[in-house]
Amino acid sequence: MSRLAVAFLLSMLALAAQAQIGLPGVRLPPLPIVQTPLNGIGNALGTLGVQSDVNSLQQARATQIRDLIRRNRATLEADPNGAAIVRNEVVAFSPTDADLQVIQFAGFTVGRVRVLDGLDARMVVLQAPPGLSTARALTRLRGLVPVGIFDFNHVYGESGQVADRTTGAPDVAAGSLTSVANPTTRVGLIDSGVDNAHPVFKDGAIHRYGCGEKGVPDAHGTAVASLLVGRSEGFKGAAPGAELYAADVYCGVATGGAVDVVADALAWLVRERIAVINVSLVGPPNVTLEVVVRLVIARGFIIVAAVGNDGPAAPPLYPASYPGVIGVTAVDGHRHVLLEAARGPQVRFAAPGADMVAAKSPQAFATVRGTSFAAPLVAGLLAEKLREPDKAAAAQAVEDLAHQAIDLGARGPDPVYGYGLVAGDLGPDVRLVSLRAH
Repeated sequence: MSRLAVAFLLSMLALAAQAQIGLPGVRLPPLPIVQTPLNGIGNALGTLGVQSDVNSLQQARATQIRDLIRRNRATLEADPNGAAIVRNEVVAFSPTDADLQVIQFAGFTVGRVRVLDGLDARMVVLQAPPGLSTARALTRLRGLVPVGIFDFNHVYGESGQVADRTTGAPDVAAGSLTSVANPTTRVGLIDSGVDNAHPVFKDGAIHRYGCGEKGVPDAHGTAVASLLVGRSEGFKGAAPGAELYAADVYCGVATGGAVDVVADALAWLVRERIAVINVSLVGPPNVTLEVVVRLVIARGFIIVAAVGNDGPAAPPLYPASYPGVIGVTAVDGHRHVLLEAARGPQVRFAAPGADMVAAKSPQAFATVRGTSFAAPLVAGLLAEKLREPDKAAAAQAVEDLAHQAIDLGARGPDPVYGYGLVAGDLGPDVRLVSLRAH
């Protein structure tokens, strides 16, 4: 990528910090801009117990992050804002060969290079020189190459919780399983590993990426995937039987969910031309990841992401809060927004995220709660509208879904429910069955 292109991206990032920019061509009323603090913790809280004190949500998650770092001191540390990062690593977006020579002459080493095919870019993970802290290393790199794009290798976390207790397949209303599996629909997932041996996936194909294609099944990834494409007796996801392209960015390791791995997963889905991508992960703003997200959206792909569970007063979480990303909040069985759900201009849609069940290994179901589980419902509906990446068609798919949404809260689009609730009703004319726990 040329220096001119890099300079352009940097200027666009500066503009993005001032306003939430939607997909080009969408002719909907703008979501109101709500001022939110810019500092604070990165990841969102996932909990099955509703907390009465919303001020405790951020503190609880901050404690969770500190515990994660303490258990993995050899590989993780905290950035100046308390978010988890990979120790001694800084991620560079498409540095030139000349820039790398300057960087290496200053004592940095190249840890690994991820070629982002389809995005005409590469992600270079740099190791800090001995004796230099990760924070000081980032400052030095930005001084060495002022036009470069550098940031910490932040670790992104899941945005919801799967209950430990399992249950059998739930019952659903008669006539609610009228749609058939649709293998012509393809949809992408960036999450933890999916247990494709679960019965809800028997009607569809799952293509794996990451972890050496071995697969490390996890409760969160399996639950999200089931709500996206699952189908079995008494259960149906938003795009039942669709072909799933699932990237495991965790692989059961402490550094799972790092920026360079998420960027690589996005590039894989771009190469496979998977038009709609679900990301039920949250974390702090990261300039290198933002550039990658912008490139993906500019090519006509839709990224759907959970807005997070740090509470209504929390700072925005990412990637849901990046311009053009479709941020999704969650409601309970009474159509009330979850107490812990984030709020702000990043909220584009609301969908069920509690009082329902999802698949859990090995062959059971479990109750779930969090914005993680609302996002795949929106992604599945959009995937059935957008079969190939296309900017105009992507904008139209989002607009069509917005017009179908049920307005909740304040009249018109608002920072709590966005354009309104989708995938919220049972019935033969609705593609999603929102399943209650029994």
